[in-house]
Amino acid sequence: MSLKAFRFHYFGFLLCCCFLLSCESSQKKEENEKAYTTWSNYLGDSGRSHYSTLSQINKENVKDLKVAWSYKAKDWGQMQMNPLVVDSILYGVTAALRVVALNAETGSEIWQFGDSVQVWHSTSRGLSYWEKENDKRIFCTRGPHLFALNALTGNPITSFGNNGKIDLRSGMSESSKDKFVISNTPGTIYKDLIVMPLRVSEDVGAPPGNIMAFNVISGNVEWVFKTIPDAGEKGSETWEFKSEVEREMTGAANNWSGMAVDEKSGIIYVPTGSAAPDFYGGIRKGSNLYSNSLLALKAETGEYIWHFQFTHHDLWDRDPPAPPNLLMIERDGEKIPAVAQVTKQGFVYLFNRANGEPLFDIKEIPMPASTLNGESAWPTQPFPVKPKPFARQSTEITENDISPFAKNKDSLLQILKKSDARINAPPALDPVFLLPGYDGAAEWGGTAADPNDGIIYVNSNEMAWVLQMNKNDSIAPDRPLGERTYFKYCVTCHQENREGLAASGFPSLIGIKNRLKKDEISTIIAQGKGMMTGFPQIKKDEKDALLKFLFNEADKQEVAATDYPPTSHALPYKHAGYNKFLDSNGLPAISPPWGTLHAIDLNSGEYIWSKPFGNTPELEGQGIGTGTENYGGPVVTENGLLFIGATRDGFFRVFDKHSGAVLWEYKLPAAAFATPAMYEVKGKQYIAIACGGEKLGTEKGNQIIAFSLDTN
Repeated sequence: MSLKAFRFHYFGFLLCCCFLLSCESSQKKEENEKAYTTWSNYLGDSGRSHYSTLSQINKENVKDLKVAWSYKAKDWGQMQMNPLVVDSILYGVTAALRVVALNAETGSEIWQFGDSVQVWHSTSRGLSYWEKENDKRIFCTRGPHLFALNALTGNPITSFGNNGKIDLRSGMSESSKDKFVISNTPGTIYKDLIVMPLRVSEDVGAPPGNIMAFNVISGNVEWVFKTIPDAGEKGSETWEFKSEVEREMTGAANNWSGMAVDEKSGIIYVPTGSAAPDFYGGIRKGSNLYSNSLLALKAETGEYIWHFQFTHHDLWDRDPPAPPNLLMIERDGEKIPAVAQVTKQGFVYLFNRANGEPLFDIKEIPMPASTLNGESAWPTQPFPVKPKPFARQSTEITENDISPFAKNKDSLLQILKKSDARINAPPALDPVFLLPGYDGAAEWGGTAADPNDGIIYVNSNEMAWVLQMNKNDSIAPDRPLGERTYFKYCVTCHQENREGLAASGFPSLIGIKNRLKKDEISTIIAQGKGMMTGFPQIKKDEKDALLKFLFNEADKQEVAATDYPPTSHALPYKHAGYNKFLDSNGLPAISPPWGTLHAIDLNSGEYIWSKPFGNTPELEGQGIGTGTENYGGPVVTENGLLFIGATRDGFFRVFDKHSGAVLWEYKLPAAAFATPAMYEVKGKQYIAIACGGEKLGTEKGNQIIAFSLDTN
């Protein structure tokens, strides 16, 4: 080659390299400019950060926020959903699971899916969005089905599954095909896959909570990870089944709270819940992997990478309540990709995202032994050394911590004295004082994270509950079929006298025939409603007899001819019910704060600030600063703001994320037990939130409300 030709090719090569570097730089700049400015993912992004870099609303002008628009749904009641916003369309889910597409600038309805179908007795926390070129899809769930909708029209995409829907049980065993399986939380999108959270029963005979990935185009099952391993598989040695019957009686270990995915590394992080049945684990002895764990899997194949178990042999229903957060942590000047998981116990666990190495020490601490026959509580449980818990623990409550507002202090003190307040005291025939309670300190609303600075923002509950077990006589053979069916499936929540536990969210069934028809109750039995799981497996004879019992039509002395013999699947003990520790006025019986909000620096494990969150209107002036129960997460911005509804008092608030000071608050038409969404249309910044109320005894609502600055 001549020197001239060489120079020509050499300079051509340099120009090509410069062009490629320029393209790569432009692409990265475009990605950086777009990062955290959209809300097309559940909780903002695939790392579940609840984070935005939009900055039109700031500390100086946030006081000028006004309602930009409101949308009134046809359905009234609890809306837990976090909206999605794609281009200029906001997607949400109403209280009856109707999917709506709204003009994100005006709130006007574009389309609705579900108007012609029956009302479903469940809740939804949102939707999933996927696109490839001109193919844009919204994924929603109703009952056991996952639907794929055209994002622009709302019409089902008929090429997906069976005419636009698939059965979520299609990746499960044949024995699970008629069991209760739904999904309240949006699936996680990775490339052309959607990995689905599942909600299943928490009692004997629940299906196993397989982690399943479906193809977003066809609906086919692409991979399955079994959280209860088959015999001989890794982890199976942690289940000490004595028979095949015990294996069949055991299920769950499902992910219901959602997942996070690192799109660069292709790792999906999946927190799993407790094994079923809850509260008595005599039929599932062992540490029970992979229940109560954070699983790191290859998102494309479901292949195991690493795990950490938060609770061994769970007897307290200590599911991780929210998706993990992906964020960067700095140690000794080095940036480390990390994953953080909050828990019901009020702990934060922090791991190296790649290999699962704890970034703060975790100690296995000896725990109390069980007193129930046949039960073996695990001898130790893991506690992170840092950060300290963001909620009070049961051992911190003394006689001096009974609520100063309680009028029945003596009776409350007697309950406290009789209860076992040791941390992780196993369920027993005597009461156990559970704090944080069943719903947890952290909730399903999730934790906001600054993904680059390593700071998280978590709202927490401080509601104590009383856990107690009874000897199980629910299937005594001399009971009529309807009454036995009631004791088998309903008594834990609705109590022997059918009066329920209204303060804990479980309604009375007395006089139900004056409120609902038999076919409506039958639908609720099969499909569930709110906190109640469905029981599609109940035989027709049992359901008919149960309805007669609830309507007081059955003769208590008559045993049905089609009665069933005592089942071999009976447990020796039964949970006595979900009892909040409340005073005579229905308020928390421990001293405030009853709800809190925290900023935690995960670089150091130290708290930046903590404060009571919300007020108690029943106490009028004395209720200011008490904190209150709260459900729904925050949104945090790069420029120093934290937006959150969530509180029972029905306010939408903005805090200074650096100090915790309240900068703005607005009384909503109904409480917002939901996480807001932040977005921009035509250069204008909005924050939208669903206001459905109903939970915690609040008034029902039906609005989605968006706020913005008045820039006209």
